[in-house]
Amino acid sequence: MHLALLLLASVLSLGTLALDNGLMRTPPMGWLAWERFRCDIDCDQDPKNCISENLFTDMADRLSQDGWKDLGYVYVNIDDCWSSKERDKKGRLQPDPKRFPGGIPKLARYMHDRGLKLGIYGDMGTLTCGGYPGTPLDKIDIDAKTFAEWEVDMLKFDGCYSNEVEQQQGYPLMSKALNATGRPIAYSCSWPAYSGGLPPKVNYTQLGEICNLWRNYDDIQDSWDSVLNIIDWFFDNQDVIAPAAGPGRWNDPDMLIVGDFGLSLEQSRTQMALWAIMAAPLFMSNDLRTISAEARSILQNKIAIGINQDPLGFQGRRLVKEKSGIEVFWRQLSNDTSALVFFSRRTDMPYRYKTSLSKLSYPTGYYKIVDVFTQKGSSLKDSADFVVSVNPTGVVMWYVSAPAKLDPNQFHGGGKLKGPASRSDKHGIRRVLL
Repeated sequence: MHLALLLLASVLSLGTLALDNGLMRTPPMGWLAWERFRCDIDCDQDPKNCISENLFTDMADRLSQDGWKDLGYVYVNIDDCWSSKERDKKGRLQPDPKRFPGGIPKLARYMHDRGLKLGIYGDMGTLTCGGYPGTPLDKIDIDAKTFAEWEVDMLKFDGCYSNEVEQQQGYPLMSKALNATGRPIAYSCSWPAYSGGLPPKVNYTQLGEICNLWRNYDDIQDSWDSVLNIIDWFFDNQDVIAPAAGPGRWNDPDMLIVGDFGLSLEQSRTQMALWAIMAAPLFMSNDLRTISAEARSILQNKIAIGINQDPLGFQGRRLVKEKSGIEVFWRQLSNDTSALVFFSRRTDMPYRYKTSLSKLSYPTGYYKIVDVFTQKGSSLKDSADFVVSVNPTGVVMWYVSAPAKLDPNQFHGGGKLKGPASRSDKHGIRRVLL
């Protein structure tokens, strides 16, 4: 599809209304417990890693002290297995008293005192996926009020142990119940993931009206195969799901697993790059206490984060799928800028891919290019062929400026951008001054 048509489709997509809470105008960022720590409740034998208030305060400390919060990673999200096996005498959910002795309000205050936000997990079925009390239809109002009283900032609402009819009623009812509390609580729906992710069973117009974000597909696992399956599903179905995304309403391909055990550094860059292209929520699920410097540098890459957080909120698309195993992805950004990702499915050796910006439907002109992961800059004419060397299962990611007349003295022949000729904008993207 021509670039102009892609832009038109993105603009038309903004007609869908978001949940009326004013939240998540850019994709949310933070940390989420599930993929890395699952349902580890053995605090006697594994006190540092069990689902407890200590785990979440540890991660809050790391977010606030290690530079994550300043980059936008502000949510600390509890997932399943936090609650007691029984509701209290008033019918309210309650945290496990041994693992959360201070209660959820204390944990919320801990987050808020550090400029962070607390997310919590619920399930609209009779039980959560881990077998804890769920939120059936008759409990939606009381649970929404409880979360608001606890000063929770986000709810992830899962769908285990529920049926299609209950989901059709329950997900919209929880949206209304959260709004009725008067507290702004971001709302993450798992509804489409339980309905196959695609129309006609999934109504993305409705989702955009009741949810801030939604899980479309399977849970991510700590493996390259899992990441690749998610990438394939999202971009194979981009014509259906991309128009649903925009400020306040996001498709969610699930957590970032960078810093865990299943991805190489190349694959870690690939996940970060394509989640940025997709305008995906950036919820890390890793151990921030022990994360490697290499993984941290990927997750804290200011240019990649700036691309992800672009205020236009357009979800990117796959433009090219070559027989060679190279794929090209594109995302329109504000101020007539854009991002490109060259991805290699190959597993043998680096592949030298030759193309031009004009072949990728860029208009006539000169462009400034910044490599997101090396931060090297260069200039490029739309019609000029170029070659990118893409490592196996890896990416080359570019931030592409608007076409303009270039002063060649602004660049060190393919080296880093000169300091006097560039600056960082509020999104951390280095822009060349004309």
